[in-house]
Amino acid sequence: MQGEYAYPALAAADGLTILAPMYPTPGLFAVPAGSQIRTVADLRGRAVVLGTHNSGLTVMGRSALDASGLDPARDIRPILLDRAGDGPALVRAGQADALWGGGLDWPGFQALAREPGGARFFGPSEAGIARLAQPGAAMRRLTVPAGSFPGQSAPIETVGSWSFVLARPNLDTALADQIVRAIARADLGATQPKNLVGLVPAAWINPATARLLTEAGISLR
Repeated sequence: MQGEYAYPALAAADGLTILAPMYPTPGLFAVPAGSQIRTVADLRGRAVVLGTHNSGLTVMGRSALDASGLDPARDIRPILLDRAGDGPALVRAGQADALWGGGLDWPGFQALAREPGGARFFGPSEAGIARLAQPGAAMRRLTVPAGSFPGQSAPIETVGSWSFVLARPNLDTALADQIVRAIARADLGATQPKNLVGLVPAAWINPATARLLTEAGISLR
């Protein structure tokens, strides 16, 4: 589950816990490389594809705009999609000026980056990043390394959220232990349970995950 939805659910203290992290999703705005739009402020009055109606990415996009000083309902012309894949075509046809999305391999970004002339990517304003990446918040400051997209010569500062593997309250203890240890053995980088330390409150971490970390000598605090 993406962080925009996971954090409120976990904070509700209804017994949900986190077994493991999955990956961070950096949020970015994308425009054609030849566009005069270079910052969030330049999006005022523009048509911006925010995503599908109930996507966590759409929630993140609204937050990025708001934190950067733009009302996502009034200061831009928001476009919500029934199908996530329709966004690049709207930008290509000139029906949208910018596209919001998340993740370096996100298909919408890859589609725009492959367009003739390429695409340019940017995050919220620096003030917006500071507002969104507060301690305990679902969003974190993330850096998109230079070269992540064709023609991107400099790193991009932005915000993003982590997605998590959540466990229901009555998940069998032995099964939870098997799952989290299998994830740890797979050693896929971002999914390592140790990445939860400092990312979420210790109380949200599943007991099986907490045992694994304790055995590895990793403090949860």
